[in-house]
Amino acid sequence: MYTFLAGILLLIIGYFTYGKIVEKIFGVKEERDTPAYTSSDGVDYMPMSTPRNSLIQLLNIAGVGPIFGPIMGALYGPVAFIWIVVGCIFAGAVHDYLTGMISIRNRGAHLPELAGKFLGRFMKHVVNGFAVLLLLLVATVFVTAPADLLYNLMNGWVALGYIIGAIFVYYLLATLLPIDKIIGRVYPIFGALLVISAIGVAVGMIVTGAPIPELTLANFHPDNAPIFPLLFLTISCGAISGFHATQTPIISRTTKGEKQGRKIFYGMMIAEGIIAMIWAAAAMSLFDGPVGLNELLNNGGTAAVVSEASTLMLGAIGGTLAVLGVIILPITSGDTAFRSARMIIADYIRFPQKKIMNRLWIALPLFAISIALTQIDFNLLWRYFSWANQSTAVIALFVGSMYLFIAKKNYWIALIPGTFMLMATMTYILNAPIGFRLPMNISYIGATIITIALVITFFLAAVKARRKNIPLEEDITNWKKSA
Repeated sequence: MYTFLAGILLLIIGYFTYGKIVEKIFGVKEERDTPAYTSSDGVDYMPMSTPRNSLIQLLNIAGVGPIFGPIMGALYGPVAFIWIVVGCIFAGAVHDYLTGMISIRNRGAHLPELAGKFLGRFMKHVVNGFAVLLLLLVATVFVTAPADLLYNLMNGWVALGYIIGAIFVYYLLATLLPIDKIIGRVYPIFGALLVISAIGVAVGMIVTGAPIPELTLANFHPDNAPIFPLLFLTISCGAISGFHATQTPIISRTTKGEKQGRKIFYGMMIAEGIIAMIWAAAAMSLFDGPVGLNELLNNGGTAAVVSEASTLMLGAIGGTLAVLGVIILPITSGDTAFRSARMIIADYIRFPQKKIMNRLWIALPLFAISIALTQIDFNLLWRYFSWANQSTAVIALFVGSMYLFIAKKNYWIALIPGTFMLMATMTYILNAPIGFRLPMNISYIGATIITIALVITFFLAAVKARRKNIPLEEDITNWKKSA
């Protein structure tokens, strides 16, 4: 219990300490107009309040990651707590903050645009295709996953096909309508339910004295479970996730002022880390250790763990509400995944989105592809998701590093976690069955060589970019004229 409570406390302290350090290094300009005003279009660009933006951001980035990932990570034991806390404070929250703030400085640009500006035009095309593919996979899985949970919750009295159809209709409306019409209205309610359910599980564990294991030297490295790199890809959204880099620009277009950035981007990642800690602790404490947890995962999957933990801690009614809170997570990430894909494609082909027909021209093909993908077995495709997700995080952190390097600011806050995650993703793809299947010792050597080479390439490009004096932010005067 002490390890769990200390982790929660450290996350909160991290927000008020390291979060302020990161904010100071970046250097907010409160007097600078944001895209919400300079590019206001009544659809994607419009000012919204900080509480609303914060809850939308939390639900955008959460998905099922901060619950399902930590539940799987709980198989490694209490060492998972360390990665959630350290990863969240020094990697994930920095990743989200820099992505959001750099986007604000560049007309609400998405990651492909930012990669093109700071890492080169070739990277723009690569990241654009990569991001759209990732978002389509996420959006499609976030149709089927909540549909299955709802089907089970209702004991099958509504056909699964009807549930999937209803979710698709909601996604289409959320993708097409102005952000304040659906997302801006229902997300605060959904966010409250998510927070209440997580707090309920946490309080239930504390009150009942759930046997949450403590971190010791004996369980620091579980048998037959190599921590590096697997743990750092298994627990993604609760520590760091590249999916967040596709979501933060949605809110960078509705943020009123740069001073709000730490609360919205850094703060909501800390909140996600707390949720991840709660569910990792629940998975560790309620199912007779890794053996019992593994058996439940094999028989019923992560959804069974969520349902069982919620019922044990909160009873039948409270447990049902908690499961609903979990169901909300994929739904509220699926809709913004489609919305992000629409916006990224629109930016890429420079297709204005103020008219609804323009939005339809992009959205309908995306939904057609997604509907077709629901007919395919995702088990093979989804094995690549963790690697693709964390690779996107690496790209976003290197974009942040380049921005800070050009600005002659402390770029190490982004480059160190970026380099660490680069090493983790390269080791994984070299060793994993879905990759090159090399022995682990060879994978370590190969990943080290690749990482060193890419970091050297980064520094060469960064020095060149600084000499070229690449503008870090777009001229807001030109924004106003174009608007």
